Amino acid sequence: MLLAHSPVDLFPALNAHDVCATIGNFDGVHIGHRVLIARTRYMAARRNMLNMVVTFWPHPLSVLAGRHTPPQLTTREQRRLLLERLGVNILLELPFTRELAACTPETFLRELLVPMGLAELVIGYDFSLGKGRAGNYDVLKALGERLGFGVEQVPPVIVNGAVVSSTRVRDLLQKGDVWELRPLLGRFHFLSGAIIHGYGRGEGLGFPTANLEVPDVLLPRRGVYAAWADCGDAIRPAVTNIGVNPTFGNDRVSVESFLPDTDINLYNRQINLHFVQRLRDEQRFASVEELKARIARDVDLARRILASPEAALKR
Repeated sequence: MLLAHSPVDLFPALNAHDVCATIGNFDGVHIGHRVLIARTRYMAARRNMLNMVVTFWPHPLSVLAGRHTPPQLTTREQRRLLLERLGVNILLELPFTRELAACTPETFLRELLVPMGLAELVIGYDFSLGKGRAGNYDVLKALGERLGFGVEQVPPVIVNGAVVSSTRVRDLLQKGDVWELRPLLGRFHFLSGAIIHGYGRGEGLGFPTANLEVPDVLLPRRGVYAAWADCGDAIRPAVTNIGVNPTFGNDRVSVESFLPDTDINLYNRQINLHFVQRLRDEQRFASVEELKARIARDVDLARRILASPEAALKR
């Protein structure tokens, strides 16, 4: 996948190829996004064009709404990785500014995308472009007739009777319903980051933990989860706690994972934690012995959950 931050960067690579593009934030890269990208790829392949995803960083709401912006579901790097896995040829990641937000739909398309050979534009059912969200399907269709590109609108994706959206994914994640997220994402929700030094309490309890550097994204609801730890060389079962360890009273949220039957040094390694099933809420225990007994039960339950075919992780 070719990554660019300006159309100018792409002119040599395009080499007079037309492009079929789709535009959006793609936060979480859920199955609604996947269907949109699949349609973009299909239309591009049918006419021997390159497919392109146009997106933005930072998220437009972080520029326009500031602190009222909802937390992101994926980091910038995660979004790139997921889009690349979907077979995107070109990712045009435009810096989002107030100046860009002030562009009319016509200015955005005529100055940024049409010069790159835009031949087809694929949009979602609720997509709108430009200042005041003026560029709805009808407006874009009319602009395409004038500027020389076609427009296709993809219908919403429905799962369990409701439209798949980043807002719906965010709501489930805040409830800790990670198992219910899988049909919406087409995968397990995951966090990525480096393993850092923590408080060192786990080893003393007999359950040494790998402490993930907490990424700047929305975390699942505090609690204990059965998870898979993709350490690069192998995928290992994990019991992951998200929270403040109320038995000890930490002053910040941590993401700690115990990997049963694993005795390797993970410090400074990048891992992906894939959340399969919520086991319980985080809770305060009356004694360390009570805590240890509960962790042992958590590990046993996680083993049984992760051994089921439905919990298998596909890379």
